[in-house]
Amino acid sequence: MIDIPDLYSVYSSSGYIGIFIISFIGSIIPFIPVPYFPVLVTSALDKSLDPNLIVLVSTVGAVLAKTIIFTASYYGRNILSNKTKTRMLPLQKLLGKYGGTGVFVAALTPIPDDLVYIPLGIAKYSLPKFAIFTFAGKFILGAVIVWGTVLLGRPIMDRFLIVTDYNSEYSTILITILTVLLLALVLYFTFKFDWAKIIGKWFPWAIDNSEGNSDDVNKKN
Repeated sequence: MIDIPDLYSVYSSSGYIGIFIISFIGSIIPFIPVPYFPVLVTSALDKSLDPNLIVLVSTVGAVLAKTIIFTASYYGRNILSNKTKTRMLPLQKLLGKYGGTGVFVAALTPIPDDLVYIPLGIAKYSLPKFAIFTFAGKFILGAVIVWGTVLLGRPIMDRFLIVTDYNSEYSTILITILTVLLLALVLYFTFKFDWAKIIGKWFPWAIDNSEGNSDDVNKKN
């Protein structure tokens, strides 16, 4: 069971700054689930804090963390061979058009969003678009949690905070391992598939000029 007083003490001494820090830390560690939502719930019950500022500050912290992860993946692409980059070009073009939907959904839902963000970074998805869609998703999610708590009160808060204690440590380790393995599979298929053949069946426009420089696609995005 998550102890409400312990959560409250984390941010009570530093207010919005504490909420920002917790949101950032909870989002910056890839693969390891460190949810900051319980802090949003408990802070929303503090009448001295503005619910709108709680949502905004927590969103900025989460988006900043995810942008760092995305940027690291973006520039980490430089270690890939030219052959792999060329093979990924159709995927890169497809994500350039539809990737925003995936970013938004990943930000709006409690799925392991790094599974979406890291491949997008490697595929050189537009950084400004990434930040905008991530902000929109995180902001809406935060608003639902905070204002739901403000309007419905402690009964809803208790439902958000009920977490069973049994095997909690092992559950966290298992989730982390499964997330890493799943990401490894995603990256393997991202690098190894012949995306021109796969995507060309449904999106032939994505393979036009596929022999060109992959960086040109990023400029258009």
